[in-house]
Amino acid sequence: MNNSWVQHIIFRNSFIALGRRVVTFMYYTGGLSLLTAQTVHQSFVPPFKRVRLFQEIKKAGYDSLPIVSLVSLFIGFIFALQTAYFMQRIGSELYIASLVALALVRELGPVITALVVAGRVGAAITAEIGTMQVTEQVDALETLATNPIKYLVVPRFLAMCIVLPILTLFADLVGILGSYIICVYRLGISSGLYLRVTSDALLYKDIFTGTFKTIFFGMIIALVSCYEGFNVEGGAEGVGQATMRSVVKTFIMIIAADCFFTALFYFIFP
Repeated sequence: MNNSWVQHIIFRNSFIALGRRVVTFMYYTGGLSLLTAQTVHQSFVPPFKRVRLFQEIKKAGYDSLPIVSLVSLFIGFIFALQTAYFMQRIGSELYIASLVALALVRELGPVITALVVAGRVGAAITAEIGTMQVTEQVDALETLATNPIKYLVVPRFLAMCIVLPILTLFADLVGILGSYIICVYRLGISSGLYLRVTSDALLYKDIFTGTFKTIFFGMIIALVSCYEGFNVEGGAEGVGQATMRSVVKTFIMIIAADCFFTALFYFIFP
């Protein structure tokens, strides 16, 4: 009887916890969807804040170039070295160029760039808006008849959609440069042969699909970061927790979106 009662309590508590998680997930999905709809709508409603848009482009794009370049260069080094370790055993060093180029343009370049920008820019967006929320600056904007979404979210949203594809193309080039350095100066492959194999391997579809999905990665970074910032509670500690949640959720959504687009472009519509 006692064991049955204990099992009943455990089952009830587990069911309640599951229900709370489902409700929390539905609430989060609804809030994020509402913010997305309002942001897209406000993006086409004048006045257009061009100065703020250019400021956000500089923060998200130009200021991110050093870290994106460094990470992409080392990714090119590492991937070329790891591929060479296997290719040399089967005498196929020539194919390193095509493998690295395809991997970088299709997957590594877009995903790594999005994750780096999410960790650097997304966290900063959440912290900035979260600080404004706890210090009631967002309420002050509404008091001054300024739409917080128009003023705070739209410039960041548009900037991320513009900047991330450009950063991705730049990261692809830097990663291929890293692979070029390893293959030409370490493995002895001629420069012209490496460039010819790389250009033959890459198709327009590879470049387009790798760049196209970064627009959605940018949307995810901007919207999730802003949403977490608007929902900060509890002062400085709440800002830190919201920033952590923002980065984690953004990473998960980017990986999930990348999986979806890969299946869409290469298996459903090959």
